[in-house]
Amino acid sequence: MSAEPRSFHPVLRALREEDLEAVAAIEQAAYPFPWTPGIFRECLRVGYGCHGVWLDGDLAGYVIFNWAAGESHLLNLCIHPARQRQGLGGLLLEHAIGHARAQDCASMFLEVRPSNPGAAEIYRRRGFREIGRRPGYYRSEEGREDAIVMRLALGDPETDPEGQGA
Repeated sequence: MSAEPRSFHPVLRALREEDLEAVAAIEQAAYPFPWTPGIFRECLRVGYGCHGVWLDGDLAGYVIFNWAAGESHLLNLCIHPARQRQGLGGLLLEHAIGHARAQDCASMFLEVRPSNPGAAEIYRRRGFREIGRRPGYYRSEEGREDAIVMRLALGDPETDPEGQGA
């Protein structure tokens, strides 16, 4: 009798307070300077988009985003290091973009570390474009690291002044 591989059926749902321990564990595993559990708790409290993806009953990653005044901001997208490169980040990114569109947002913004070229490339392939830098935005081993600021136009490509429609 041979062992069958586990099926790949991700489940996406809103995060709840009881998920925050698993969220914090993923954040700790993925980042040298992780968000605190209190930051995640506050994101839930104020009603940001806080969604997770589960595989085989285990939380594999999450996305945190907000929206206001016709804009959305992707604040955190993280996949557990053992679950990366399976398309889960793209699934969460598309979920956040879809939500922003449903809220009539014209743009989505994000910051990404220059030292994380893989993430920056995923965003570029999805249509995000670099629009600037935030000096010293992130903590790093060397002190501070700039952030690359990226924007995705969510509107009609015919009317988008930057021609970045998705």
